[in-house]
Amino acid sequence: MFLDLNKKDPASLAVIDDSGQALTYGDICSFSAQFAQHVPARSLIFLLTENRNGSLLGYVACLSNGIVPLLLNAKTEEGTYRNLSDLYRPAYVWASEDNKHCAGMKPVFAAQGYALYPTGNVPVSMHPDLALLLLTSGSTGSPKLVRHSLRNVEVNAENVRQLFGLTADERAMAILPMYYTMGLSVITSHLLAGATVLLSGRSMLDKGFWATLREATSFTGVPYSYELLMRMRFMRMDLPNLRVLSQGGGKLTEEMFRALAQYAHDTGKRFIATYGQSECTARMAYLPAELALEKTCSIGFAEPGGQLSLVDENGHESFTGEATGELVYRGENVTLGYAFGPEDLTKGDENHGVMHTGDLARRDADGCYFIVGRLKRFLKIYGIRVDLEELENLIQSTFKTDCYCKGDDEKLVVLVADRQVAAQLPAFLENKTHLFHKNLEIRLVDEILRNEAGKVINQ
Repeated sequence: MFLDLNKKDPASLAVIDDSGQALTYGDICSFSAQFAQHVPARSLIFLLTENRNGSLLGYVACLSNGIVPLLLNAKTEEGTYRNLSDLYRPAYVWASEDNKHCAGMKPVFAAQGYALYPTGNVPVSMHPDLALLLLTSGSTGSPKLVRHSLRNVEVNAENVRQLFGLTADERAMAILPMYYTMGLSVITSHLLAGATVLLSGRSMLDKGFWATLREATSFTGVPYSYELLMRMRFMRMDLPNLRVLSQGGGKLTEEMFRALAQYAHDTGKRFIATYGQSECTARMAYLPAELALEKTCSIGFAEPGGQLSLVDENGHESFTGEATGELVYRGENVTLGYAFGPEDLTKGDENHGVMHTGDLARRDADGCYFIVGRLKRFLKIYGIRVDLEELENLIQSTFKTDCYCKGDDEKLVVLVADRQVAAQLPAFLENKTHLFHKNLEIRLVDEILRNEAGKVINQ
């Protein structure tokens, strides 16, 4: 069974969600066996996820029974959902009983507020190693998926368990969405450890959020999570059980990084910054807590079971010593490859354990790595990755106008020459990228200047 959950104490508490409903490891195993009676193995299924017990049960049941899920946000925009459904044609959908995407469909099985809906689609062919599909983070409606094997997922869970020293005594607060690779990593690694997951979809403004946090031994967030926490002065709060603060999903400002490191030091907690990508099943590197005050904004070292290197502009790869170049990761958690359509689901391992990240990094004399830039055209704002070329194509195809996208890790900037389109873009981009309004800037220009090769100039 997935993560050997059947070997855990069946009476041990595995998950509690915002409803207060508790699930034991025995409950999860029983549900997985029941779920398999309704879905043939090797079926492709869309899981419309929320941070609820029913969603987690569907995920574990699929990976325990050879069923291949594509994890999606339960609130995926209608057009995006239809495009994915029409392209990949899932045989089933597992979603909450009131999900709008399943309106009019008849379920064949229901539990924990979720229901299983057959679609009538003919099952697609899939490679025997394929176990899980995720959208590339921050996808703007593109059908591009990351293909994970069961080995990828379980190795990542084991690596994370080791680097955090997870035990069955942990109570991890899981607030990041399940469809987001880092959110899924938190859940999976703690289930592997036989720990308890405090699964929450509550806003930080909700009193219930803070009640749950007071019970948690660890909290994992992206930069935006910590920005909100710090605005709410959480460092002054009494959090007696909290032992670990973990961060990933983008780069903290130096000020925030130092503040968190100092807070952890002063209160006897551990602050552990991590680095990862969907293509490596979430995590690749971490900065040990004892270095947090000394190595501000470093991603540290490769996680257990992994290896980092740098490739300079001349193609020379180095593993030690001071250097700068593209960051490369090696490990069994490097995923199989991408899928752009159903025909790619039959492909096997195209990466062979090696991932060229596209991030420009520096390694210091102590072997610590620092991300200093990007080689590819994408931004990562509060953990949401935005592929600039993909976004330009989306705007051009939707509005039939030229545009140019740029920005940094705080703001996406879109240049457009059409005033009417400029007025429509903020709402359109918020919907497609899930960025906040404050992280978007639309600039009206006279024209998008390009050279003979089509490359944008003077913008």
